[in-house]
Amino acid sequence: MVKLHEYQSKTIFARHAIPIPSGKVASNADEARQIAAQMGKKVVIKAQVLVGGRGKAGGIKVARTPDEAEQIADRILAMRIKDLPVRKVLVDEAINIAKEIYLGVVIDRAAKCATMMSSAAGGVEIEEVARTTPEKIVRVQIDPAYGLLDYQARELAFGIGIAKPLVRDFIAIASNLYRVFLETDASLAEINPLVVTAENTLIAADGKIVVDDNALFRHSYLEELRDVDEETSAEREARKAGLSYVKLDGNIGCMVNGAGLAMATMDVIKFYGGEPANFLDIGGGAKADKVKTALEIILSDSNVKCVLFNIFGGITRGDEVARGIVDGLKEVRTRVPMVARIVGTNAEEGRKILADANMITAETLEEGAQKAVAAARQVK
Repeated sequence: MVKLHEYQSKTIFARHAIPIPSGKVASNADEARQIAAQMGKKVVIKAQVLVGGRGKAGGIKVARTPDEAEQIADRILAMRIKDLPVRKVLVDEAINIAKEIYLGVVIDRAAKCATMMSSAAGGVEIEEVARTTPEKIVRVQIDPAYGLLDYQARELAFGIGIAKPLVRDFIAIASNLYRVFLETDASLAEINPLVVTAENTLIAADGKIVVDDNALFRHSYLEELRDVDEETSAEREARKAGLSYVKLDGNIGCMVNGAGLAMATMDVIKFYGGEPANFLDIGGGAKADKVKTALEIILSDSNVKCVLFNIFGGITRGDEVARGIVDGLKEVRTRVPMVARIVGTNAEEGRKILADANMITAETLEEGAQKAVAAARQVK
């Protein structure tokens, strides 16, 4: 997935007629000073990092003068927030806040549709609101055939106590946010907070968009907005190689061809008392070079004590995967034990290649998982 920074999300909001504060991005303190001077008013300096809790970490500060904006920007640009470096700051006009609310659209997998949520408890992470005071969240499920209907947006507005003079504006913002969600193929689009100002207007003071990786071929401009600082080196290498990789906290590395099979593999590892170190799907038709890259990525995790290969040979040939494993081990020297279960196309040839390389083999996933868990426990 591609997470967009606040300034990137708000730029997209503005294109869809969602009101945002005037502001510009600065890469250094001098630029921040110039932007504040051009605005000629009180501004807010906001760290642009893809994590929550920026305010608590000191990454959001008010500046009353251009000189103060320069000083604050210099301090924020030197920070790391949750281990991510701050490379840019957003210099926004300060807003007279009367009330903060939350408005967002998310994929609801249980309901099999998009759900729009709103809450009178804005300005804090919605996950915290859902955990502590779930009754403060109002939800409507959106039928993809009809989109967000006006009566649903009114239901949200009345549910969180929007004043009658602002209901029409709220409906327009909610409808436009849903358009943003659709047109970017997002899995999440949220405004937090959507501010009711002292002048009795609505404005998106902060924003967040998360785009589905699988839709990026339709949105090349969004791919260009990706922040590589947010990824680990292993995740970057996996993306370049066309691998689906997610690092986890366990010690059994997993290499599987197929997302569903990968999930099942992790489930079986946990069933037998182990903990998967990653999700890694090499996909269908993976050749030896791709398998080799995947193995290097798995072994780059120092927590890995054993690697389990679970390959179903359909489009992906078992012997090709086996050669990739063996070739990878020639270049990636390791004492980590390997367990391989290969079935399907050319599985016998694949198992022979691995057996000749003195690897542990298994006939079934259950057997492979048990052997992997046992091998990981033996590694000091």
